[in-house]
Amino acid sequence: MSVQERKQRERAERERLIVATARELAEQQGWDAVTTRRLAERIEYSQPVLYSHFRGKREIIGAVALQGAAELATAVRAATSAADGPRARVAALARTYLDFAARNPAVYDALFQLDGGLAYAQEDTPEPLKDAFAALLETLGEVAGDGVPPGLFTEVFWAALHGLATLTRAGRLLPEDAEPRVELLVDRLAMV
Repeated sequence: MSVQERKQRERAERERLIVATARELAEQQGWDAVTTRRLAERIEYSQPVLYSHFRGKREIIGAVALQGAAELATAVRAATSAADGPRARVAALARTYLDFAARNPAVYDALFQLDGGLAYAQEDTPEPLKDAFAALLETLGEVAGDGVPPGLFTEVFWAALHGLATLTRAGRLLPEDAEPRVELLVDRLAMV
C-alpha cells in the first residue's frame, strides 16, 4: 500500500468516526449538543482536523442524513422483500419506516427536519436520498392505482408516514393506536 493510499484510508476512517460520533451524540443528547468543539474533544482530534473534513455542523448533519437514507433504504427493501403480496409489502414498508423513525430520532431529524445542505427532489439530489425514495417507490408504485402517477402516490404516502412519525414522537397521538393507524393507512390510502 502506498503512502497516498494509507492517507486516504486514514482520512476516510476519520470521517466515519466524526459522523458516527456526531450521530451518537445527537441520539443521546439532541442535535444542539453536537458542536465542532465537542466532536473534536470526543474524537480526540483538533478542531482544524474536523474542519478539514466538514465545513461545519450543517455538513455533518448532511453526512448523517445520507448515512441514514442508505440505512432506511436497506431496511425498507429487506422488509418488503420478505413480505408476500402487495398489501403485506405496503404494511411492511409502513411499519419499517415508522420503526426507523422511532429508533433513530436524530438521524430522522437529520434526514427530514434539519438543514444538512442537501438538495431534495431535484436533479442534484444525492444518490442515497434518491435511493431511499426509490425503495419506497418500488413497493408503493405497484399499488398507486389507475391513472395515479406512482411517484406522486409515493410522495403522498410518504408524507402520511412522516406525519405519523412526527406526531407520534411529539406525543400527539395515542400510542395504543399505532397499529390501527398503519392498517388504516394501508387499507384506505393504498387500497390493498
